[in-house]
Amino acid sequence: MLESLPEFLTLSVMGTSAGIWLAFIGLVLVILTLDLGVLNRKDHEIGMKESLWYSLGYITLACMFGIWVWTDRGAEDGMNYFTAYLVEQSLSLDNLFVMSVIFAYFGIPRMYQHRVLFWGIIGVIVMRGILIGFGTAVVHQFEEILLLFAAFLIFTGIKMMRSNDDDPGIEDSKLLKFLQRHMNVTPFMRGHAFFVREKTTGHHKGKLQATPLFLALVTIELADLIFAVDSVPAVLSITSDTFVVYTSNIFAVLGLRTMYFAVAAVIHRFEYMKYALSIILIFIGLKAFYVQITDEKIPAVISLGITLTLLIGGFIYSLIKTRADERLVAQQALQNRGNNLGAPEPESQKPE
Repeated sequence: MLESLPEFLTLSVMGTSAGIWLAFIGLVLVILTLDLGVLNRKDHEIGMKESLWYSLGYITLACMFGIWVWTDRGAEDGMNYFTAYLVEQSLSLDNLFVMSVIFAYFGIPRMYQHRVLFWGIIGVIVMRGILIGFGTAVVHQFEEILLLFAAFLIFTGIKMMRSNDDDPGIEDSKLLKFLQRHMNVTPFMRGHAFFVREKTTGHHKGKLQATPLFLALVTIELADLIFAVDSVPAVLSITSDTFVVYTSNIFAVLGLRTMYFAVAAVIHRFEYMKYALSIILIFIGLKAFYVQITDEKIPAVISLGITLTLLIGGFIYSLIKTRADERLVAQQALQNRGNNLGAPEPESQKPE
C-alpha cells in the first residue's frame, strides 16, 4: 500500500493532483483545529480588536496561498485566484448582515456565536465543494452554460441595484418551521450545546433535544447555501479551474467568519457597497458573454484591476455617504444620555 501512495498522490483530480488537494484540505483542518481547539477553546465574547487580528491572520494566509498559486501555476491562475477571492469576500457582506439578524432572532449570546460560525464552516466546506465540483463539471462538458451564468449574473446585478434593504424574515423560513414542527427543541439555551437529553427516569434515557443554538446553525447554513447560488456562478465566470475556484471560496469564507465580529457593529456603513457589487456582477456577466461570443479572453489583470477599483471606490463612497448618518446617531446618543442624566430622580428612588 505504501508503494502505491506516491502514485496515488500524482493522480489528477479535477485538473489538480490528489496530493495538492490533500495538502490543502490538511491545511484547512490544521487552521480549524488551532482556531477552536487552541485559540478559542473556552467560550468568550470576541471583541472588535480580537476579530480584526483574526481577520488579518486569515487574510494573510489567503494572500500567501494566492502567491503560491501565482508562482506554481502561473500569473493568470494567480490573478484569477485573487479576483475570485475578492468577489467572494465582497458578495459575502450581505451574509454578515443576515448572520446578525439570525443571532438576534434566536437570542444567541455573543460568547457562543463563534462556536456556531465555526461549525458552520464545516458545512460550507462540504456544500461549496459539491456545488463547485458540479458546476465546473457542467461547464467543462457544456461550455455554453456560461452564457446562462452570465445572464443570471447580469439579472442579479440589476436586481441588487434596485433592491430595497428589507430585513430578512427568518420566522418565515419553511425549513425553520419544518424543524420546529418535527424536532424536540428546548425553549432556552443550554450553554454551548447543540443537543441535550431530557432528565432520565429510571433506566430509560431521556429524549434527545435540539437547542436554539442548533437551529441558528441550520439557518446560517441555509443562508450560505442561498448566497452560494449567486457567488459560485460569479466565480465560475472568472475561471473554470476547480482548484482556484474552491480554494478562493474557502479562504474567503474562513475570513468572513472571523470578520463578522468586527464588521457586524458597523455593517450600516457599507450600505452603498451594493452598487459596487452590482456593477461587478454585471461586469463579470458581460465579460463572460464577450468571451463566449468572440472567443477572445480578457486578460486576468484587467478583471482583477476593475474588480479592485470598483470595490475600493464603493467602500470609499459608502463611508462618505454614511458619515452624516453616523454623526447624527452619535449626536442623538449624546443627547439621550444628557437627557437621562438631567432627568429628575423617580420618587421611589429618592432617599428618605
